[in-house]
Amino acid sequence: MAGVGQRLEIRQGQSLVMTPQLQQAIKLLQLSNVELAEYCETELEKNPLLERDDAAPRDGEREAPAAEAASERADESLSRDDFSKVSDMDEAAHDNMYDGSAENGPAAAASMSPSGGSLTDWTTVKSGGSFDGDEDGFESSLAESTNLKDHLESQLTIAALNGDDRLICLSIIDAIDDAGYFRGDVKDIADRLGTEWEDVEAVLGVVQGFDPVGVGARDLAECLSFQLKARDRLDPAMQALLTRIDLLARRDMAQLTQLCGVDAEDIADMIAEIRTLNPKPGLAFGSEPVTPVVPDVFVRVGPDGTWLIELNSDTLPPLLVNNQYYAKVNKGARDKDSKNYLADCLNTANWLLKSLDQRARTILKVASEIVRQQDNFLTHGVRHLRPLNLRTIADAIQMHESTVSRVTSNKYIATPRGIFELKYFFTASIQAVNGAESHSAEAVRDRIREMIEKEEGVEILSDDRIVSLLTADGVNIARRTVAKYREAMRIPSSVERRRLKGGEAAYR
Repeated sequence: MAGVGQRLEIRQGQSLVMTPQLQQAIKLLQLSNVELAEYCETELEKNPLLERDDAAPRDGEREAPAAEAASERADESLSRDDFSKVSDMDEAAHDNMYDGSAENGPAAAASMSPSGGSLTDWTTVKSGGSFDGDEDGFESSLAESTNLKDHLESQLTIAALNGDDRLICLSIIDAIDDAGYFRGDVKDIADRLGTEWEDVEAVLGVVQGFDPVGVGARDLAECLSFQLKARDRLDPAMQALLTRIDLLARRDMAQLTQLCGVDAEDIADMIAEIRTLNPKPGLAFGSEPVTPVVPDVFVRVGPDGTWLIELNSDTLPPLLVNNQYYAKVNKGARDKDSKNYLADCLNTANWLLKSLDQRARTILKVASEIVRQQDNFLTHGVRHLRPLNLRTIADAIQMHESTVSRVTSNKYIATPRGIFELKYFFTASIQAVNGAESHSAEAVRDRIREMIEKEEGVEILSDDRIVSLLTADGVNIARRTVAKYREAMRIPSSVERRRLKGGEAAYR
């Protein structure tokens, strides 16, 4: 029988450690520009060596040798150690960790051809830098408190609109003022989105059916007419009265009775009813200003026709480390605790600036690839938005999907066609039959809606029948997916539609 004893062994193994600095870098990447500004304000208050870069350094100012060494150590740690581990963490734990992949050199803007050319640096920005996307499309709600814009956007989920019309709807909502009136121009919106003005007009009609009643009107008479129509009180006499609001304001009873074809008593009753209406329905949601969307990236067409992608310098916190102050205070420090405190402050400040620069370069890299992938959308309009997922972008720029996910959340890009959240450009795809090019989920949903709208008489399409029609048209789709899309568009089942239609094509 073998004896029991003790022995000493040396084993070598690998482990992944999330340092506080790496956690900070991950946190910064997923913050919006508003949250980033708040975070930096907090750091400015906590760290005496951090300050705003409000002016250029004075002549003769140089970094102290100790500060330079500390800065170099922070840079080496950032690039060589912690950030090199994060991709492995993502793969091993399937958790959302920031791999920090980025090109060497300062944060830069990029240019590319609209046809999809290669990226080239063309200008620099200040150091300190500024999924799979869901199938519901663009979502933007920046203000926490309920306001008119949020209220209108929340009703998009129950409005059976396809992807194109949803984008038009969002543009219309952006053009509605606090009082609830549409102050935009239908043709301008159509030109910007690359669609027909009739389509914008039709979607405006949908918005005008949203709550509160009267929203989306272009003038007072239209606003009041919507409210009267909802009460089933918009008779010919009332319609005539609304065409001459000026007479009503002057209380010209003689002309009003003649115009409306009723007597003075009826006019008095009509005026009393109008007084019960709300001329500014939007104000019921408060008059607090909605936080504007500040884009993190700008895209514009360059002189040579290429797309120029540039970081918004206004979202890049202008921070610097006051190395002169560090050298002065450190020289006068007598005890070890004071020197350690100053060293920690210096390392933290240098790491923050490095992380901010890393964040800026990563956002630019991801945004540039998205622009390359969605070139047809920028050139031709929303109908040319192609299916796209995180992996496509991640593989193209050699980053992990979780990094792309963080970059595309709460980050916005200003394009010639409007401002969009980066995750808007990620649309699900539906496989095609016989290996052909896949279809956008938004396009498939639109085809399902169109099929149902064209139902006539008793020819109600079941979900199985819709699957058959789509398959014959080259779309490889499952019945449960058709049912999911139909329900998302608030379209009743075939049984319910047959009952509602009563044998006639009443569903629109």
